[in-house]
Amino acid sequence: MSATKSAEQPLKLSSEPARSAIKGTLGRQPMLYRPSTGRPHGRFPVNNAILASLSLQDLAAIGKFLEPIAVRERMILQEPKRHPDHVYFIESGLISLRIVAAGSILETALIGYRGAVGASFLLGGYLSTHQSVVLFPGSAHRIGVEDLRRVMNERPEIREHLSRYVQALSLHSAQSGLCGVRHSLEKRLASWLCLARDALDAGVLPVTHDYLSSVLGLRRAGVTETLIRFEESGLIRKTRGVLQVDERGCLEQKACGCYKFISSAYGFSETMIPARAPVA
Repeated sequence: MSATKSAEQPLKLSSEPARSAIKGTLGRQPMLYRPSTGRPHGRFPVNNAILASLSLQDLAAIGKFLEPIAVRERMILQEPKRHPDHVYFIESGLISLRIVAAGSILETALIGYRGAVGASFLLGGYLSTHQSVVLFPGSAHRIGVEDLRRVMNERPEIREHLSRYVQALSLHSAQSGLCGVRHSLEKRLASWLCLARDALDAGVLPVTHDYLSSVLGLRRAGVTETLIRFEESGLIRKTRGVLQVDERGCLEQKACGCYKFISSAYGFSETMIPARAPVA
């Protein structure tokens, strides 16, 4: 299935006011790289943490094959039991990694600017059991699977960068399964909000109560009651189709230990990778 096809059972995630609210909230300044492709005006913005951590030589090698693409709400980037055509390095926006079965969905991880969609298949060699759907719109750099495979064989450090990220993503998915059966609604919801904020790198999250209830497998009434308590405590603000996280530190205290465990896994995967040289 192509990346432009909508999910079979789409959920309305955000309204027009929500989309307006998040404009300008992604404050990360893009890093620039200059691939040796001979293209005119050869500077391109790089927000993706995996790409930004590559050496200039590795970045130039992979940059020849990167294609910028807009990722629109509800686009399916990866289907279960299908060989992906591309790997997507997410620049902005948020991707929901989920299991779909018997008309139900269960989200296992979130992918934002720190990650890539499709890299797990490329490194593991197994057909994915997950579906990757765009939750919040944004942009990405995509590369053909065979092109990336060839570049990784020529540049082993690129494989190492991706491998460390995939390890963190696998831990995220596994820990989400444990969290779903062990922890309370309040802790799970606080953890999801913190993880979403980290992945999106913004405090404005255009999600509905219905969506949170659906992907987390929680009662909608329980989600609504918990969000009301969070708002009364000054942790978040709710408007139509939007949750704004105001007190990130306090919300983190409400989250279960899974949040810090997952967050530290991504942090470890990044700190173990040598930092790239500054771009002139």
